[in-house]
Amino acid sequence: MAINFITILFFLPLLAINVNAQGPVTYDITKYGAKPGADISQALMDAWKEASNSTSPSIIVIPRGTWSLSQVKLIGNKAPLELQVQGTVQANPKTGQLPNKDGEWITINYVNYFTLSGGGVFDGQGQEAWKQNDCHKNRNCAKLPMNLSFNFINNSIIRDVTTKDSKNFHVNCISSHNVTFLRFTISAPGDSPNTDGIHLGRDTMINVIDSVIKTGDDCVSIGDETKEVHIQNVTCGPGHGISVGSLGGVKTWPSAPAQLTVSDLHFEDLIMDNVSSPIIIDQEYCPHNLCKKDRPSSIKITNVSIKNVRGTTKCRGSDAYLQQS
Repeated sequence: MAINFITILFFLPLLAINVNAQGPVTYDITKYGAKPGADISQALMDAWKEASNSTSPSIIVIPRGTWSLSQVKLIGNKAPLELQVQGTVQANPKTGQLPNKDGEWITINYVNYFTLSGGGVFDGQGQEAWKQNDCHKNRNCAKLPMNLSFNFINNSIIRDVTTKDSKNFHVNCISSHNVTFLRFTISAPGDSPNTDGIHLGRDTMINVIDSVIKTGDDCVSIGDETKEVHIQNVTCGPGHGISVGSLGGVKTWPSAPAQLTVSDLHFEDLIMDNVSSPIIIDQEYCPHNLCKKDRPSSIKITNVSIKNVRGTTKCRGSDAYLQQS
């Protein structure tokens, strides 16, 4: 399903970062003790510590090759900083092996003018974790880590990298401003549970452009207090499409504890390719019956437009043609 979904028509120019005449300083993790076959977490954190304290633009390089990484949390920077991942970074395939079991696999917090690039791959190796995931029937299911967690990042760009086979969501981007995902690839099988592509919450000015997202759950999920999201030329599928909520559609929970408003949603120029449900507005969203339906939703949905939606949708026994203008 090819998606060109616009909530507010706003295009963020690519970040132009001024560097000094000598160019940025490069920090190669192999100079900090990283070796193939060994955990590179400490080497990456050491390189980040030095680069993030520099007042000149910096590039941290994870070279070509396959690297093992247990878990990292990377915080802060004083000047434009780029993490250039050229190789494949692999998580431990076993569940419960993170040093901080409440954390995510790779977390990046409180950065400004940050770039993640390099053409490399973040491989969560989630196949074993998916088999053990019982969250559809167990409210107290074990927490599984996301591949990439971005929190409080501003004026940043994530481009030309891949995240695959996360044990949980692939990416969350929380409390962030002016962030672009460009030529970003997400890949997981269609039957992998809870492997949402990009989850947004409490963000402003987020752009997802020229990207491919294949998951077992939502392509992009948009949570509370999020404004000015622009999604253009994004191919979703397999997966559930672009979701607003759980507050392919707009989803709100019954018996919501607060009165909220979802407004100004514009679905434009969408191409659907043999999808089950092109656009859904569901105010009694209750996956796996793990919620109460004793009273109606208190969430107001207003100012929704659907324009130039075309393609095919699945019907029982045959395909149907969809045209909406």
